Order: sequence, then structure tokens, then C-alpha cells
Amino acid sequence: MERDLKDKVVVVTGGAIGIGYQISDFFLKNGAKTIIVLDILETTGAEAVRTLNKQHGEGKAVFMKCDVTKDLEPVSSEILSKYKVDVLVNNAGILDETSLKKTLEINTIAVVEWGMKFWDHMRKDNGGSGGTIVNVASIYGFEFDPWLVYYKTSKHAVIGFTKTLGHPQNYEKTGVRVIGICPGFTDTKILEGKLSDYRKEECVEFINSQIWQKVELVGQAAVNIFKVADTGTAWVTKNNQPIEPAPINAQ
Repeated sequence: MERDLKDKVVVVTGGAIGIGYQISDFFLKNGAKTIIVLDILETTGAEAVRTLNKQHGEGKAVFMKCDVTKDLEPVSSEILSKYKVDVLVNNAGILDETSLKKTLEINTIAVVEWGMKFWDHMRKDNGGSGGTIVNVASIYGFEFDPWLVYYKTSKHAVIGFTKTLGHPQNYEKTGVRVIGICPGFTDTKILEGKLSDYRKEECVEFINSQIWQKVELVGQAAVNIFKVADTGTAWVTKNNQPIEPAPINAQ
């Protein structure tokens, strides 16, 4: 049942647009009971939930405005007072090569803080029922080229968090599976982010030369990964190809 989305209550950070929205949509298509969409974009988030409810049934999706860097305690408290959460999808992220602090606060620190909060809620050794934490990382959690220094740093940390918290010895004690999704170049608004001035033209040329995938493919890939991933592993979805284990899964 752990790898079956049927009747699961799922929290998705950054769920109003892009990969987060598609994960919400595809999880509902595959039987999720309720999707709680968290996003700082209030108007966009409310519209996303209206669309999801129109497609999947009234009340299947709920929106809560949330800044993942500031609102952990009030928002998580409200959620956990109303729901037994089965799955957390840590998806919120940015690309801003002009601000290391902002990048790490959103892409790394928030992922760890939200992950630990819901890990404690789910832990069987803490009164919970087990569950799954899905961390959306990137192929830049393990691949290297000369670009996007801050972004890569933040996503490498997400992989480290995923593999450590999701270590089999932790899973044996807690019953909480922790897995990673590593999308390749995907057609989302994140690539409208800010680049540094260092070799900027070369960076743009490199990015434009890559194979791009539709965001819907990542939503479907997230379902496939949810069904097959062992705890502490990360999986790649890129270049319009089937999912595959990331080359970092050896214990």
C-alpha cells in the first residue's frame, strides 16, 4: 500500500504551476484522496485548485497560501490538525544565480525543514502510520557543467538530505520512505529565473541547446517513481525518456 496512491492525502509545495501542478494532477488521476496545494502565488494557486476540482471532483484539491521559508509552523499546524498526511512532495524551488541566500533558503533549507516536520508526523516510532516524502531535486543534483553554481549547490544538498534521511536504517525504524525526483531540462517558468553575469551568453546558448521535455511528462514520471522507488534512492526523468535510477543510488 505504501507505493499505491489510492486514498492518499498529499501535500505539494509550489503546487500552483509547473512540475508541482502536474504532480498534483497526476497523483489525483492515480487515486489520491486529497491534494493540499501550497504556494506563495495566491491567485494562481486558487485557480489551480479550481481546475483540479473541476477535473477530479469537488474537494479533491485544497489551496493554502504559503511561503515555504516563513510559514512552516502555522501552515503545517493547520494541515496536521485537519488531515493525516501520507505524502509530502517538496517541490517549491527557484533559479536565482544573483542570490545565494535566497536560493538556499527555498531550494534547500525549506526542503529540509518541511521534510523533517512531516517525517516526525509520519514516523511509526512516533505514533504515525508511515508515509513517503518526495523531494524534487534535479539532474543538477549530481551532474556538472560550468553553469548555475548556486542552483547546483542547492540541489546537491537535496540529494544528500534524501539519501541520509531516507537511509534504509532510518526507514526500518520509522516506516517513512524518502525518495528523490531528478528532472532534466523541463519547460517550466523556473528557467525564467535570474542568471549571473559570468559567461551569461555561453550559459544561455548551452541551455537552449539541450533536449527539453514537457512538464506533463514529469507529472507522469512522478507517479511511476512513486510506485517503484526504494527509500533513499533518486530517479531521473529527462530527455523525454523513461525514468531511470540516478547514478548515485549505491549505498
